[in-house]
Amino acid sequence: MSRSLRVQESYISTVKLALRRNGFSSQRALAEDVGFALATVSNFLTGKPVDFSTFEELCQKLALDWREVSTLNCDTPRVPASPSAQQAGEISASDDSGQDRSPPYPNGAVPLGSPFYLQRDSIETQIYQEIRKPGALVRIKAPREMGKTSLLNRALDFAKQLGSHTVSLNLEQVDQAIICDLNQLLRWLCANVAHQLRLQPKLDKYWDEDLGSKISATLYVQDYLLESINAPLVLALDEVNQVFEHPQVAKDFLPLLRSWFEEAKTLPIWQKLRLIVVHSTEIYVPLHLSQSPFNVGLPIQLGYFSREEVEQLAQRYGLDWEKGEQAKQLMGLVGGHPALVNLSLYQFSRSGDRFAQVLETAPTTAEIYQNHLQRHWTTLAKQPDLKQAFDSILAATEPISLDPITTHKLSSMGLIKSVQDKSTASCELYRQYFK
Repeated sequence: MSRSLRVQESYISTVKLALRRNGFSSQRALAEDVGFALATVSNFLTGKPVDFSTFEELCQKLALDWREVSTLNCDTPRVPASPSAQQAGEISASDDSGQDRSPPYPNGAVPLGSPFYLQRDSIETQIYQEIRKPGALVRIKAPREMGKTSLLNRALDFAKQLGSHTVSLNLEQVDQAIICDLNQLLRWLCANVAHQLRLQPKLDKYWDEDLGSKISATLYVQDYLLESINAPLVLALDEVNQVFEHPQVAKDFLPLLRSWFEEAKTLPIWQKLRLIVVHSTEIYVPLHLSQSPFNVGLPIQLGYFSREEVEQLAQRYGLDWEKGEQAKQLMGLVGGHPALVNLSLYQFSRSGDRFAQVLETAPTTAEIYQNHLQRHWTTLAKQPDLKQAFDSILAATEPISLDPITTHKLSSMGLIKSVQDKSTASCELYRQYFK
C-alpha cells in the first residue's frame, strides 16, 4: 500500500511562494505542466494528503526538498513513555517512513520543519513583512536559550523563499584578537559576507588606510557586494552583544550599522540591504541617539512561553496535559523559560507518570537540568564578582539594582530578568539551585 504525504503546516506558505518563484502563474498552470488534476495540485498546496510519487514530483517541479517540507499523513504523534524493547521493535517494523518520530533531545536551535518548534505567529508575521521592505532593519532581543536563533533561521528561510540572498554571521565565532580591533572586525565581516555570496573577497582593492576602516567597509558593501547581486541581501548578525564587551569597538561598529540603515533613505543601492540584528541584552555602551541602531527599525523581544503555549508544546511531546495543572506546576518552577520547558517536556515524555518526582529532584544536579545548571555554575565560579552579584539578588526579598555591565552579563546568561534598573532571579529553579 503506497504512502501519502502532505506539506507540513509550517511550510505551506513556503510551498505557495515556490509556485510563483518557479514561473507558475496559478495552480492550474502547475497542474497542466505536470499533467495532474487541478484538485490534486490544490490538495498539495493546502497541506492535504496526496500520493507519495505525486508529492515527490510536485516538489521536484517547485525545486523543493520533499523530505524537508513533508510529513506523513497523520497527526503529530503522541509519543509513548519509555517503550519496551518489544514495543520499540514493533514501532520500527510498522513505520516504513524511515524517520524516527520520537522527540529529539533539546539542544540548540530547533531545526526547520520540526514539530517541536512553537510558532510565534504575530512575531513571525511582523518580521516577514519587514524584511520585504527596502532597507529594513529588524532587532531581535532576548537572553540566551530563548529561541532567538530558531526564529532567525525561519526568517532567513522565508527570505530565501522570496528569492533574496541571505547571509548569517555569528559574532560569538569571532576570534578575540579580531573582535577587539575595529579594522580586523570589519574585514572579517566583509570577507565572510563575500564568501557566503560566493564572491571573491577583494578586500585590498577597496580597503584604504587613509579613508579608514568604516568608510572602506561601507564602500566595499556599496560598490562591490550590493552591486554584484541582483536580488535583496538579508544580512543577519547574531550575538551582536559580543561587541558590547569591547566598548571602543562598539562605539564605532554599532553606529556604522545605523549609517547603513540610514543610507537606504537616499541611495537606492542600499535598499537592497535588509539587516537583522540579534542580541542577548540591552547595550550598556553609551551612544548618541542618532548613532544607535537600537532605537530604529522593528524591535522584537522574545519572552517566556505562556501557560497555553506550554500546554500546546506538551501535546506535541505526546503528553496529556489538558487539565493544565502540570503546566501550572512546571511554570512555577521554570517560569516558561523556553529551553527549560523543552528539557522538562522531553524528560516527562520519557518518564511516564514520574511528574512529581521529576519536579521534586529538579533543583539538584541529579536530574534533567544537570548540564544546564552546571554550565551556569562553572561560569559563575570563574567570575567571583559575577557570582557575588547574583548571590545578592538571591538573598534579596525584592528586585535590586546592579551596575550595567553586571546586569548585561547575568541577563545574557538568562539568570536574571530586569524591569527598568531592577533585577531578580528569572525563575524559581535558579533560586533554589544556586541558593
